[in-house]
Amino acid sequence: MARFGRARRDRRAVDPDPVVITTAGPVRGRVDGAARVWRGIRYAAPPVGVRRFAPPEPPEPWTDVLDVAAFGPACPQPKNRIIDLGPGIGQDEDCLFLNVWSPVHGRDRRPVMVWVHGGAYFLGAASQPVYDGASLATAGDVVVVTINYRVGVFGFADLGGLPGTGDAFDPNPGMRDVLLALQWVQDNIAAFGGDPGEVTLFGESAGGGIVTTLLGVPSAAGLFHQAIAQSSPVTAVYGRARAATVAAAFMEELQGVLRDEAATGPSRTVPDGGPALVELLRSLPAPVLLRAGIRLFERIPTQAPGTLAFAPVIDGHLLPRSPLTSALDGTTLPVRLVIGGNRDETSAFARMQSPLIPTQEASIRAMFAAIREQNPGLTLPSEAQILTAYADSPRGTVGLGVSRDIGFRMPTLWFAQAHSRVAPVWLYRFDFSTRVFNLLKLGATHATELPYVFGTVTHRLKDITYKLGGYRAGKRLSRRMQARWLAFANHGAPDDPYTPQWPSYDEKTRATLVFDRSDRRADDLDGPLRRAWGDQALAFD
Repeated sequence: MARFGRARRDRRAVDPDPVVITTAGPVRGRVDGAARVWRGIRYAAPPVGVRRFAPPEPPEPWTDVLDVAAFGPACPQPKNRIIDLGPGIGQDEDCLFLNVWSPVHGRDRRPVMVWVHGGAYFLGAASQPVYDGASLATAGDVVVVTINYRVGVFGFADLGGLPGTGDAFDPNPGMRDVLLALQWVQDNIAAFGGDPGEVTLFGESAGGGIVTTLLGVPSAAGLFHQAIAQSSPVTAVYGRARAATVAAAFMEELQGVLRDEAATGPSRTVPDGGPALVELLRSLPAPVLLRAGIRLFERIPTQAPGTLAFAPVIDGHLLPRSPLTSALDGTTLPVRLVIGGNRDETSAFARMQSPLIPTQEASIRAMFAAIREQNPGLTLPSEAQILTAYADSPRGTVGLGVSRDIGFRMPTLWFAQAHSRVAPVWLYRFDFSTRVFNLLKLGATHATELPYVFGTVTHRLKDITYKLGGYRAGKRLSRRMQARWLAFANHGAPDDPYTPQWPSYDEKTRATLVFDRSDRRADDLDGPLRRAWGDQALAFD
């Protein structure tokens, strides 16, 4: 088939149906209000068959104009009542698509913002309505790109250590998906009005974790130039020994799924290893692998509190060390960084009784015992020392505070302090919550900042967020957060002349911006936490 050179804009395109010629072939988008949008652009070949669990490959080129008006399917995942994938979104292993929003009017060469969605490395997709990029693109005259990547067992299970599998399986296919999408941006975004030399990578939760992890990936150099990490689980990155344990557990769960299926269909067993195992794992239907992945997702954090079933792996090649270790050694990529999290990060996990975050005393003690066992030379703070940070916490909320800080806030502080020695860093905390969320004891919980960043704040009939007020304050907050994020993308600093000054982080003032009904600057906001937890980074191997 014909191959194309660098992407370029087709100036002959009819404006309502803008056509761009990418390196793989021409694509036709739509004009939606003040933005042009291309939904569902393929950036990789279908990761199926021999490509399952392997690094992604560029797509086969095409010559006819492809109509890209609809989002591509999400990676296979269980239904989740919290995560809305969007109307009519299907699921398929062939999920490596991205979406582009570009203003109709304005500059020909705009900064680019590339979004990586969250979901515990197991859920989510770029099609989620909260991630609509139109508001952000038009408010800041930037190009917004949102990407799908493989999640769960398809993207974050290191099966490469299974016996006799050789190099059939890559340890980090999901991470490599994001790298290929970033390379696509370098090769193609100029044709969409973007500047490949001004790329801001931003993400939340697992997406934020991918951002901080990529700061420790040498091969990511030059693919993005600034970064924003929202609620990053910085330390949820594990070595190959733990990955091998998780892979063995997955094989046990897979055998259980196959045994259950044998009651109504053919009997199949999991080979001990070798080519037969490779063939089985490449040929099993995706729903079978997903069912085993769901069981594993629930099993691992129950057996080993504080850990995830699926996460990036320190493989010694793509990811030579943990990103926090790289930051502490001063070897992270020297790109500017905005990083922070939410005041009540773990309250929603506790309310849903999710095993992902240990919030009960027994599971928290088990987590610390495991960290101590795996790091015999590490001096952990005593329980009494840690509890000094929560002396004023309401009764029954200490566990929430400890889980928030070991999982999110302290790793964020450790990373911010270390990375600030190689590049400017801006630290924030998101405190805004509506009256309904306060009554539900959710507060500023995980992911609640997302609609304010994207400008997708809505007052829908079935949405309880603003039932008791707060909608206007939320809209004002959204304008302020967008102004900060867009100033960072445009000028390299999150400045906003109409709100408090936000200086970069240093070890003297430790300036932090608090987003709330009225934003405020606080110096050393987390001082009590730092003194209680100490400067020694705590993490699993």
